[in-house]
Amino acid sequence: MFNVFDVSSAIVENIRQQCPDDIAIVACYGSYVQGSANPRSDLDFFFIPANSDGYRASIQFIIDGISFDFWPISWERAERMANYEESNTSIIADCRLLYVRSDADRDRFDQLQEKITNPPGLKLLERAESELQGAYVHLYKMRSTPYQDNLAFYRTESRGILTKVLYSLALINRMYLRKGWGKNTEQIMNFMIRPARLEDYIHILIHSNSCREMQANCELLTQETIELLTRQQESYTDGPSYTDRMKGFYEEFKGIFNKLAEACEKNDIDTAYYWSTGLQDVIAKFLYYSERGYWPVELEASLTYQVYYENAGFPNLVALFDPQNLLPLEQAVQRLESMFVEVLTAKGLKILQFNSVNQFRDFLRSRE
Repeated sequence: MFNVFDVSSAIVENIRQQCPDDIAIVACYGSYVQGSANPRSDLDFFFIPANSDGYRASIQFIIDGISFDFWPISWERAERMANYEESNTSIIADCRLLYVRSDADRDRFDQLQEKITNPPGLKLLERAESELQGAYVHLYKMRSTPYQDNLAFYRTESRGILTKVLYSLALINRMYLRKGWGKNTEQIMNFMIRPARLEDYIHILIHSNSCREMQANCELLTQETIELLTRQQESYTDGPSYTDRMKGFYEEFKGIFNKLAEACEKNDIDTAYYWSTGLQDVIAKFLYYSERGYWPVELEASLTYQVYYENAGFPNLVALFDPQNLLPLEQAVQRLESMFVEVLTAKGLKILQFNSVNQFRDFLRSRE
């Protein structure tokens, strides 16, 4: 049997001869780099084009029944991988360089790998939440399908949920998955932060022949992961800071106060409905963020994040919305705006509000 690395050598040799300035990086990754290859394993490798002409080097082929895919990754996509914005971070983290055009290219790639080793935890939790939102798409399809006994359908959706949740758990643990699906179980089971019954959930979803059992376990796995995410997020709080986190908020959202007040005056019920709910919600989220330093988890099935809004004694616009009589809502909006400004100024926030253009001009000149 031929040596798969002879294939990469042939490609690199061709690059050196035909287009040395068009390719910045060539690297391999996967089972051969990890030492887990078998006789049927292909050689996973990629390249980073240095310019638009470099993309022409992409090629897919088969030799002696083994498939090869020499595929391009832009510098921008490599950056996303290094930032854990894509699930295949291991491609950048654990690859072996086969060709480097210049020292500058090597330095740039080294910086990407360095970024992977010390990721910002709060950003990873935000990515984990985004993945869990994707899991809910599959849960919705399970809950809504008329094909209650279609095993293929439930297995497909279960796999979608499992991959989303397991990647979320990796991010919660500030890790990337080092191996592909089916080969990463050992790493996943060694996560410090994981549902207590994770091994059981995985076993059931892979082995079950019951659609109802699969759905029930998908529901439990997703919910428990959300709870872990919420608890981990709470560990990142660094105390309240209104002057930094709420700066410019009132100035930006003053327009919504005006829209809602005008809607009430004109008995514009549709607009009043949208903005009464929207204004209260956005203020509540910003207050939560200002107090804790992170945003509330959107997947929590509650309005607990509105606690700071309620504790401030702000009027409940949502409850006061009455399509038959908008006057109480109109009065509440005026009261809310006055109280909100008082809270912000008491927290030390300076609101940029002027009575005239000339006053604004004076302010601009004072900044010079």
